[in-house]
Amino acid sequence: WDLTAYPPAIDGKQPDPRHIEVKGRVKGASTVTVTRNEMLYAFNQGDKFVLAIVLVDQDDSFDGPHYIRNPFHSEPGWGVASINYNLAELLARARLA
Repeated sequence: WDLTAYPPAIDGKQPDPRHIEVKGRVKGASTVTVTRNEMLYAFNQGDKFVLAIVLVDQDDSFDGPHYIRNPFHSEPGWGVASINYNLAELLARARLA
């Protein structure tokens, strides 16, 4: 993952950190590529893992980040190096924070 975020303490207890994988894509792109290792980290980290997608325009303006919890439904098959996901479908499950 790209960064670790530590949520604020609740009633004196520190929640689990979030492991965030950030994917930047140009506005208008139709897919986003996720590597096998990124997917395996997601499954191993469970609820701690968050996929963040940022859409960047040619003038360096951006939209996001869009956060997606539990972004993948199944582990990649044997020998798969990466998978292209439909960006619109991922973003439909996202929320802005």
